[in-house]
Amino acid sequence: MTEPNSSAPVDPDVYKTLLESTKAIPWRIDWATKAFSYIGPQIEALLGWTPDSWAGVQDWVDRMHPEDRDATFNFCVSQSLAGVDHEADYRALTKNGGYVWIRDVVHVVRKDGEVEALIGFMFDITARKKTEEELVRLQHELQELSFKDGLTGVANRRMFDSILEVEWANARRNRQPLSLLLLDIDYFKQYNDLYGHLAGDECLKLVAETLSGAATRARDFVARYGGEEFVLILPETDAAAARKVAERCREQIAALAIPHGNSAVSAVVTMSLGVGTIVPDHFREPKSFIDEVDRLLYRAKQEGRDRAVSGA
Repeated sequence: MTEPNSSAPVDPDVYKTLLESTKAIPWRIDWATKAFSYIGPQIEALLGWTPDSWAGVQDWVDRMHPEDRDATFNFCVSQSLAGVDHEADYRALTKNGGYVWIRDVVHVVRKDGEVEALIGFMFDITARKKTEEELVRLQHELQELSFKDGLTGVANRRMFDSILEVEWANARRNRQPLSLLLLDIDYFKQYNDLYGHLAGDECLKLVAETLSGAATRARDFVARYGGEEFVLILPETDAAAARKVAERCREQIAALAIPHGNSAVSAVVTMSLGVGTIVPDHFREPKSFIDEVDRLLYRAKQEGRDRAVSGA
């Protein structure tokens, strides 16, 4: 029995048939001329451009999304000159004007120490990119939800802590006043006892919406502090301006005219407020300032509610 000759050369057409039967698109560029010496016929099915329309590197560049063009070209050239195999992801233009995400896997062929050619494969990674983009979107959405109060839609305590830390550092660095308002719905437990928790939830939503409208500047920040308590951060706001904002909040809540038959101070829902202002220094921490404003809120309740009490 005759053994097969394993060293017999394989017909080049066999290799070509194998390459052109895959979804990956093979190609070759001669480095000296920057011309395509070969590109697989699969390119037409993917992008719509016929293989013979890919004359040189410029065609590759021109058929790339403008936002990806410079970075991708510069990266591939630098890697090729260094003789380094590399990969590049970019959006390739289709003949009908759309774009397809491509991953180019490139091997640098060297001869006598010089770059002779580039050979590689193009892969359609559009589905993978769409999945990645959807995951990023979901991650952002989850992050936003983690910083948002689920009932009222305003920021939650976690977000308040983060924003206060940032604004505290800004105020300390720039020697600017920072004001804080703590607000509490008067007799809210009694409101829930009379009208029920569903009505209480609607009341909280209306209050949150109203307070968001009262904080008019871009950096003014509203959050639900917990239960029926809310908090406003007012950057670059002195004590006099903070008192005006507090009074505006109190008046606008009262103007909602939400009936409250169990309140000892009014026939409608009202709020008590503590108002504090500070120019932070390196000897104070946000926690002690919050405690100070909380004591002012307690005073507002002790002095009859439906009022704002500010520090001296």
